[in-house]
Amino acid sequence: MSRAFVKEDAPDGVVYIPPRAPLPAGAVNFVTPRGLRLLQEEKSDFEAQREKLKKGDKESHDRTRALTIVRGQLKDLEARIIGAKLVNPATQPKDEVRFGARVAVKTVKGRSPGLERTFKIVGVDEADISTLRVGYIAPIARALIGLHLEESTTLMMGGSEETLEVIKIEYLDD
Repeated sequence: MSRAFVKEDAPDGVVYIPPRAPLPAGAVNFVTPRGLRLLQEEKSDFEAQREKLKKGDKESHDRTRALTIVRGQLKDLEARIIGAKLVNPATQPKDEVRFGARVAVKTVKGRSPGLERTFKIVGVDEADISTLRVGYIAPIARALIGLHLEESTTLMMGGSEETLEVIKIEYLDD
């Protein structure tokens, strides 16, 4: 095979910088204290990575490419931090679902009547379903924000309509 068809030899001046989780146009980047701390820790990690790469082999194409990516990611992250609006859960109304709430809901009507779920409503960068943290822009969070105990909402989940009732609201520092 001709070397002309080997990908690593192709001139590749374009560097792809992985995007951050998107915020809708005009949306405020709300963050919890934990979310802001995680963003600042991520920034420190990128800065350490950048400094390590700066000290590497100056002639290496891989180093230059990696440094470009880290600098781009750091720039995106810094913009996200600058635009962050810290919301202290302790200042939220205790009887209403708002940003920063850990909320428990029960399916009243739908595919799984009686099913209870608990999750925390957080910022876009902190959202992680594996830790039961849902971004405030997610449909389920938007449907629940503003509700009080024992109030319900209906939304489409998994292709079927479900009615969820708020059974617990709490604001914890975690």
